[in-house]
Amino acid sequence: MIYLDNNATTMPDPAVIEAMMPFWTEHYGNPSSLHLAGQAARHAVETARAEVARLVNAKPRDIVFTSGGTEANNLAILGMLDAHPTKRHLVATAVEHVAIHSLVERLAARGFRVSFVPVNPMGHLDLAAFERELSDDTALAAVMHVNNETGNIFPIAEVSRMAADRNVPLHIDAVQAAGKLPLDVTAHPVSTMAVSAHKIHGPKGTGALYVASKTRLRSQLVGGHQERDLRPGTENVAGIVGFGVAARLAQSLLDSEMKNVAALRDRLEFGVQKLVSGAVIIGDWNQRIANTTCIAFEKLEAEAILIGLSQRGVCASSGSACSSGALEPSHVLRAMNVPADLAKGAIRFSLSRFTTECEIDEAIGTIADVILKLASFARH
Repeated sequence: MIYLDNNATTMPDPAVIEAMMPFWTEHYGNPSSLHLAGQAARHAVETARAEVARLVNAKPRDIVFTSGGTEANNLAILGMLDAHPTKRHLVATAVEHVAIHSLVERLAARGFRVSFVPVNPMGHLDLAAFERELSDDTALAAVMHVNNETGNIFPIAEVSRMAADRNVPLHIDAVQAAGKLPLDVTAHPVSTMAVSAHKIHGPKGTGALYVASKTRLRSQLVGGHQERDLRPGTENVAGIVGFGVAARLAQSLLDSEMKNVAALRDRLEFGVQKLVSGAVIIGDWNQRIANTTCIAFEKLEAEAILIGLSQRGVCASSGSACSSGALEPSHVLRAMNVPADLAKGAIRFSLSRFTTECEIDEAIGTIADVILKLASFARH
């Protein structure tokens, strides 16, 4: 199998699995318990908290563990809205991940005023429009750091400056940026930032939300006093330990591994475009993360392409895994005004530090073969 769907999830690093195992077998205490077993678990949780904090250059006390990126995004947005009940306006980009896009649409149906800031055909955010939408009634703005479908990098420095100038809290979805870009919550005024373990070779079911010390946030769950009273419930100790190890590895390998991954991504694009005429790269070639490419094949259906690739042992995706099964172009491609004939055949290939040159070379031939056969069937 050639796995090129790492923006959906990544293979857990062997070191992550090794670190997690004792917390399912020997050290199974509840971190809230005062006895030795509980305190061993508490120590492990706090060690991991420090590792995840270093990933975003935060203080450990500002990290709140969650069940994943989706919960972290929900806690940030709903928590800030509850903390500012008199404000009824939200700003988000038109290309946010469905974890935010769908939530904001639901809030609009409940009477909140929502502004989706547009992007251009390259996927660049309209900064002037973003600034215009900020007002005294804006409870928060939500901007992704990296787009999960195209890999485009968003201008967080400019966005955070604009939000700060209007005194608007800013939430950053950094789920696809972690482990691929340096993250520093002290460099720009950010209220909250979401990250997830399984995107950086950690376990599924564990995420974290950075909450700046002065950010007003209300818990969305009712229960105990875990995680600064912001996320009640017994901590997923094994998952948190794995997240800590994954964060440490991602931080230490960032520079060297992303250079290698970018070279393999470029090799994949060049090879496919050489063999398949009319293959189009969606997004900005220059302002994107190293591991992601979205390649569109005109007048073909993404579902047919993915099935053909899967039958040949190549795993890829058509946009976000959270919205898989949809036959229409994603809201991201629609927002970018990608022509329908291209958007319906857009495939996302996402690499990781475990991707090899041999896999890329084999994938190129397989992709070309599948596309050319489908195109031949379409003509007849």
